[in-house]
Amino acid sequence: MRIQGITPIVLRYPEPNDHGNIRHTVLLRLEAEGGLTGWGECIAMWPEACRAVAALIQSGLADVVAGMDVREPEAVWLALKRHTWWYGEGGLATMALAGIDMAVWDACGKAAGLPLWRLFGGRVHESLPAIASMHVNRATIEEGAAEVAGHIARGFKGAKLGFGKRGLSRVGQDPDHDVDYVRAVRQAAGPAARLMIDIGNGVRWDTATAIATIRRFEAFAIDWVEEPLHPDDLDGLARLRAAVTTRIATGEREWTVAGYARLIRTGLVDVLGVDPARAEGITGFRKVAALAEAARIAVNAHAWSTAVTSAASLHLSVASPAARLFELKPLENPMQHELVDTPIWHTDGLVRPPEGPGLGVEPRPACIDKYRLPL
Repeated sequence: MRIQGITPIVLRYPEPNDHGNIRHTVLLRLEAEGGLTGWGECIAMWPEACRAVAALIQSGLADVVAGMDVREPEAVWLALKRHTWWYGEGGLATMALAGIDMAVWDACGKAAGLPLWRLFGGRVHESLPAIASMHVNRATIEEGAAEVAGHIARGFKGAKLGFGKRGLSRVGQDPDHDVDYVRAVRQAAGPAARLMIDIGNGVRWDTATAIATIRRFEAFAIDWVEEPLHPDDLDGLARLRAAVTTRIATGEREWTVAGYARLIRTGLVDVLGVDPARAEGITGFRKVAALAEAARIAVNAHAWSTAVTSAASLHLSVASPAARLFELKPLENPMQHELVDTPIWHTDGLVRPPEGPGLGVEPRPACIDKYRLPL
């Protein structure tokens, strides 16, 4: 089952969950002996980054893994790490590695005739609670709170609220307004809904603002606050951790297993966000999840892209004791509902992994052709 070729495909698509803005990603199609295929994804986001990732794969990395056996994904992963060490400890090369690794695992599962969660040793969770992972972009607090309540009414067990996003909302610009919004969301969603807040890249808090604002959020039973400060600000994170009871989540800016290990050793993180289409792939995620389990902290898949990454993330999450929930984009969108015949969705608020071999999803050629961006 040796690798014969890898084709990168840049996609450009409108995202209803991002206020209709255009987003980009890179899918990979791996071909192996006997007509075997595997799919992966590199979430490079910007058009120039997606083209650069595609160029890295086309001009070198596909040749590095050519002839290797898809039934040995760890060997392929190591070969890519050894080749890219000079220029790839994070950034574009690591994203390219992640996508190739995902495609190899998909092909490996197909070769075995098994879903990936079985190759990972079986499920430790039959299902996971579905969380609406949403950008806050409605014009008023009342509209924003009603939107969250609507997702809860549709069966979601909770919502992760992305602050400072593109759209009509002022959330993320003023702490007083933010507290009013979170209060309204809690009232509208009810006491049982799980709520997380993602401060993210669109908001710039200093340590004092983070402490004061999160303390005010704590009246509304927040599960965690994500990326409240830049992860390099260890002094700030230490002061924040000592001052609040809310769990701290971070990891979206991290790239490598070694980087996550350093983050865990700080003792300042309660939830690690890991993206298998960005941070050293499925193999990398499994290694980070094992570290998180040993440290008795949670791991959470950052799967906010296509159904390919969602499937990979879901297989990984149900196989990891450190995972507790699963995020889904709540609004119908091209990369989840057009790309594959059976979108990954919840049933009564619970998400279960695909049962088919490998990832269990197969991108539709018509959708790829519709959104493909020429290289």
